[in-house]
Amino acid sequence: GLLVGEGIDLVHLHLPYTAALGRLVVRSIPRSRRPRIVHTEHNVWQHTTPVVRALHRATYRLDDADVAVSTAVWDALPRPLRSRTEVLVHGLPIDELDNVPLTRSEVRSEFGILPDEVLVVTIANMRKQKGYEVLLETARRLVEDGLPVRFVAVGHGPLEEEVRRSRDEIGLGTRFVLTGFRSDAQHILAGADVFVLASHYEGFPIAVMEAAAAGVPVVSTAVGDVPRFIGEGGGGLVVPPGDPAALADALRSLILDPSRRREMADAARSAGSQFDIRRASARLEEIYDNLLNAGDQSSSRVQQG
Repeated sequence: GLLVGEGIDLVHLHLPYTAALGRLVVRSIPRSRRPRIVHTEHNVWQHTTPVVRALHRATYRLDDADVAVSTAVWDALPRPLRSRTEVLVHGLPIDELDNVPLTRSEVRSEFGILPDEVLVVTIANMRKQKGYEVLLETARRLVEDGLPVRFVAVGHGPLEEEVRRSRDEIGLGTRFVLTGFRSDAQHILAGADVFVLASHYEGFPIAVMEAAAAGVPVVSTAVGDVPRFIGEGGGGLVVPPGDPAALADALRSLILDPSRRREMADAARSAGSQFDIRRASARLEEIYDNLLNAGDQSSSRVQQG
């Protein structure tokens, strides 16, 4: 009703389950009034549940255009679907990030970070995918080694209470601060010495792009396109997923070496300059225009779903 009543000309679908159902809804509309469909694949295909994956695959060809957010996401697609899918790395409003005030001292004061302490920040919703159990074990190892490090984790989600309980059970206390949801995550990055991501899988996480653009060295699991843009570019270190010993070793090497952190900060900032949202937005607009012009639409409205 909404699609027809509002005269929507194009629908952009995202999550696999909603995309599959959305395609069927759009296809139920008479051809003369049917919107065009664009779909973005955000995550690695194999990590979708089997039932949703089957429905997604069965309806994928109903799209008019498909894009994947990273090479890793594209590589994980079933081979027959790759030829119809374009890699389009999403991005950030780089100009706005440049205008974020440098609040390092304020951030460190808020969390009680001492001058000689290294602040390690993660920005990740609390879901199984994000590997908080690995990160907590990593933090425990570093704290027990006596390293001058503090962790701040920004994010919320279904595992928030479980993560908090685990943090307390292993005795990290104020050495591992959980902020919950914060709308000012970019400001918190301004106080960070290192950004860490312990995910088991990703496409290309926005948080890594934000950290790089802010000039914060990244230590991440080798997920999605992170090794390609961060590891190879010298802006950080990558380790295998699910390996707290390797993650601890990588962090330790930066915690103990301020000059190396500074070098990686410069490389990270250089890598982050690639992630300008204007490039991705321009390409999406081109895709929209091509589809709408092909359909002889005189005016266009786009519905995100």
